[in-house]
Amino acid sequence: MVLRPETGSIPEAPGSYQFKDKDGRVIYVGKAKSLRSRLNSYFAKHLPMRTAQMVATAETVEWIQVENELEALMLEYSLIKQHRPRFNIRLVDDKSYPFLAVTMSDEFPRAMVMRGKRKKGVRYFGPYGHAYAIRETLDLLLRTFPIRTCSDNKLQRHQRSGRPCLLFHIEKCSGPCIGAIGEEEYDALVEELLSFLDGDTAEVVQRLEEEMRSAADRHEFELAARHRDRLTSVRKAIEKQQMVAETNDDFDVVGIHSDELEAAIQVFFVRRGRVVGRKGFVLDRVEDVSESELLDTVLEGMYYDPPPLGVPKQVLAPVESANPALYELWLSDARGSKVEIKVPQRGDKKALLETVTRNAHEEFNRHRLRRASDHNTRSRALNELQEQLGLPDAPLRIECYDMSHISGTDYVGSMVVMEDGLAKKSEYRRFKIKTVDGNDDFAAMEEVLTRRFTNYLNDKAKPVEERSGKFSYPPQLLLVDGGKGQLSVAIRVLDQLGLSSEIPVASLAKQFEEVFVPGQSDAIRLPRQSEGLYLLQRIRDESHRFAITYHRQLRNKRMTKSVLDDIPGLGPARKKRLTKELGGVTKVKVATLETLRALPWLPDAVAEAVYDKIHSPRGLSK
Repeated sequence: MVLRPETGSIPEAPGSYQFKDKDGRVIYVGKAKSLRSRLNSYFAKHLPMRTAQMVATAETVEWIQVENELEALMLEYSLIKQHRPRFNIRLVDDKSYPFLAVTMSDEFPRAMVMRGKRKKGVRYFGPYGHAYAIRETLDLLLRTFPIRTCSDNKLQRHQRSGRPCLLFHIEKCSGPCIGAIGEEEYDALVEELLSFLDGDTAEVVQRLEEEMRSAADRHEFELAARHRDRLTSVRKAIEKQQMVAETNDDFDVVGIHSDELEAAIQVFFVRRGRVVGRKGFVLDRVEDVSESELLDTVLEGMYYDPPPLGVPKQVLAPVESANPALYELWLSDARGSKVEIKVPQRGDKKALLETVTRNAHEEFNRHRLRRASDHNTRSRALNELQEQLGLPDAPLRIECYDMSHISGTDYVGSMVVMEDGLAKKSEYRRFKIKTVDGNDDFAAMEEVLTRRFTNYLNDKAKPVEERSGKFSYPPQLLLVDGGKGQLSVAIRVLDQLGLSSEIPVASLAKQFEEVFVPGQSDAIRLPRQSEGLYLLQRIRDESHRFAITYHRQLRNKRMTKSVLDDIPGLGPARKKRLTKELGGVTKVKVATLETLRALPWLPDAVAEAVYDKIHSPRGLSK
């Protein structure tokens, strides 16, 4: 464990600090407004679990003093990129996104798909989710802006031969290789394309419409038809760029969905009011950070290297930055003018942020499902659980239990099942708590487990041909959502039913993703990024979802119960007819007894029962 430096030796100045292990490797890099205050905080008695693990692993700590917070921020990110410390938040799927690029440094600029680092003399548009999306857009635009897409070698080959390629003949290239277009005219064509991609689409559409009408007025119908086709292609390209704001708005929208271990990020790039690109990535949350600090890490990753589309005027985010003044200063310096980081509260921008966040949530689920769908991955996960938890066999059947309620009302429990690492929804079960009053998760868990395994024992005692199959199979791992308390409940139930030796049990605490097993006071922390941990997380989250869904069903059913329910003689048909003829439940509530008796199809006794029910103190309150 790292020794605490002498307090007087640490400067009260901004800077970056680095924790190193016994081999001298940098395992964590941080920044601070005051190095002394920040480093002293690492030697407090109670640290978050992952921070404590980092301090325990470190052997030494060093620091570099700088002039101000902005320099500390830049230095921190530079050191993280250089050393890639194991305890810093890091990118999981560092894939390169494709851009539509125009090589402005060439004599005849070329449009092409490019990936990787930004190059000088190239204008970028995007990024796009897939390269085929760029090619579709480019194919539409070449009918109106026929600049070359061929390689330099191909251009030189056709220049030597004096013959154009097929793209010239189908009017998707203006033929600079054979001199069919002059350099100035070609440059004007390129500028028009760049302006269009920047969002200035109205002028191009207007020009094509005028040229089409002019050609038609001159009875040059073939030329008018070509202008019409170009206009159609341009409009299709415009449709691909969704209009989401005023035409002078430039901003990026950041959506985040995360759990304790990972975060999925989606970014929409809006230029001149149109969504011109999007990208997504996944972060490994190695550090104990708040959502605001997580956002700051995302901003560093997005803007530290000059982004191809530049830094926008605004960055819209789901939460405030942990240090908004610092990050706005940094981005403003990179842009050369003021940049704001905002959390939209209303209107179109808030709706767009919700859309981007929803995309992040969906990408998070896809990321998890990709890991879950692979058979080898699932096999590895089960083997890891057997080894890490000391199970007698690989847990081919795992059952997980969770509780859901609001202040003790509509108490429900859920049981979800995974077999061979995949959800088996036909085996899911839900329990309505019957014996627990008030808020007592332990008692509710005990009731659910007792009912489930009592049914198992009863079914097991029957001949095979008479078993129902509903609770016939025991799990190779019984998992409860919670900590040591929930584990103790599960152990007690299994002991009482004589199943302790047959069914292994564990609990998963959500706060630090710690696994507790019988006979061990300390939690088992499965390796981060391990498939076994992902499997436990997935079944725990599915159990929580299933319990919440059932709880909401019961709550909604209770809340929508009508004052007209449970009235003798008023069945579904009469109740429907009564509300329809009087104009709804509210009208029934204010109806007089004479009005109800006047209905020829409603017996007087039922009318009086309705009147008494809706005018009782309890009926009036509903």
